[in-house]
Amino acid sequence: MSDILLDGTAKTPAVKFAKDPISMSLSGRSIPENSIEFYKPLLEWIDLNATSMDKDVSISVKLEYFNTSSSKCLMDLFKRIEKAAPHASVHWYYEEEDEDMLEAGEDYDAIIDIPFRLIATSS
Repeated sequence: MSDILLDGTAKTPAVKFAKDPISMSLSGRSIPENSIEFYKPLLEWIDLNATSMDKDVSISVKLEYFNTSSSKCLMDLFKRIEKAAPHASVHWYYEEEDEDMLEAGEDYDAIIDIPFRLIATSS
């Protein structure tokens, strides 16, 4: 499967999933009408590229907001990466004043066995 490059919209994040080297990036807002439908190709991409994930895998998440259904899809995404990529790491960016996004990153870090780096940014 080739790279996934999607421009962000008012309701969906910008996506960059690249094969060489393996890297994944989500940024913007994630409040799609149907989160499962939006995230399905991303989950499939991880499954199809799992055998290539034996090296360092970088995941960058710079979401300013996501809804509950997107939260579940993100959890599914992280769980698949956890299984496929033994050397993965997540860079979780949040605005330094946004305690909700910091807490979300901390929650994922506590549940998923992938190192999370929580990075505060200024607005």
